[in-house]
Amino acid sequence: LSAQGSLLYLHALHAAFPQALAPRGTALLSWAPARPRAPAGWPLPTLYCTPAEAGALPSRTAALRVQLLFALRVRALRVLEARLASELHDALAALRTGWPELAQDLALGRLSPGAGLPEDVRGRLQAMLVPDAARAAELRAECAQGFEGIVQRLWPQLQVVVVGTAHGGERLYCDALRQAECKGLPLYCPFYRAAGALLGVNLWPEEPEPRFLLCPDWAFCEFLPCPAEEEEEQQTVLLGELWEGREYRLVLTARPGEYRCRAGEVLRVAGFHKQCPVVEPVRRESQALSVRGESISEERFCRSLCRAVGMWPGARLIDYVCVESALLGASSGACAPHYEVFVELRGLRDLSEGQRYKLDHCLQEDFPIYKSFRFKGSIGPLRLHLVGAGAFAQLREALGSPIPMPRVLREERLLAVIQSTVIS
Repeated sequence: LSAQGSLLYLHALHAAFPQALAPRGTALLSWAPARPRAPAGWPLPTLYCTPAEAGALPSRTAALRVQLLFALRVRALRVLEARLASELHDALAALRTGWPELAQDLALGRLSPGAGLPEDVRGRLQAMLVPDAARAAELRAECAQGFEGIVQRLWPQLQVVVVGTAHGGERLYCDALRQAECKGLPLYCPFYRAAGALLGVNLWPEEPEPRFLLCPDWAFCEFLPCPAEEEEEQQTVLLGELWEGREYRLVLTARPGEYRCRAGEVLRVAGFHKQCPVVEPVRRESQALSVRGESISEERFCRSLCRAVGMWPGARLIDYVCVESALLGASSGACAPHYEVFVELRGLRDLSEGQRYKLDHCLQEDFPIYKSFRFKGSIGPLRLHLVGAGAFAQLREALGSPIPMPRVLREERLLAVIQSTVIS
């Protein structure tokens, strides 16, 4: 990140939450195997209570668990930070299932023997721990009461939850955290990145929906108006030519000497701040389902899926991925090309055939072109599979990279992981 971006973030955070930058008052739950680095700024050693070395462990699961243990030691935590909302969700899922072991580790001041840590790293991390029976007892008492609002109960001085990415597929996890573990706390996404480049900063930490001020000197951005005009070769516009309320495709040249390319991102101009545009990410065009050229975007598919889940009493959507049947080969059956959808739910263990059909029905209602292909038989019936709890955490571990997980699977190795977790 640029120093300017980090300073803007820290200034906005301090202005909204004056106690947030207390020394050792931030816990970082993030996996960065290549290099330990804070997602919301440079790694300030006096700011974080979680050791940087823990985030660089070879195993994502081990990294998040060790960081969670160090975070639990500090009752006076002010900020909980994660590179991705899904990382924070997975760490809190580990708390939900493993709090007795975590409480024992706190009481004894140790790292669990089965944590899968390299011995040299274990020794260095172990030296930082001391027994804390009182904090362990507090953890047991709070977890025994349930997990709604658990974050604020465990850390009563916590002011804000910071996540590096809160749009696209990560939005599901932000919504889930707001409704359950992080209930009552603001979620702040400080930066907007695309194609690996830092493009904008969120100066409004207390607002529920993230919007980003595009900074002119961070990258060279051009914009293609949406929907595309009839012209054969559409002309791009620059920052000063954007209109409030309109949507644009982003064309990016991140650094001098790099190729100019479409970033696959669609932005909506929400307004202006000191003559610079303020944008909201709308969708990623690269994430789309298209077995017959229908091109259903990730964002719109997710909206239909959430509507279908709302028709399943007691169900709450944790995550999902879609696969075009061609990726499964012969195992997808002899019917026409179709979608295979894998979902993880909470509150519901099985679905009837009628409930499973709800998603296909919602897609037909929301997308006339899909309905037309279904009527003609050129797209077969959608197949819905339920996966076990923690299936998507396994998928992110298999991905082997600290980036948002794709919601449209294209890789056979990732498909094999999610198929192994199907329960119905």
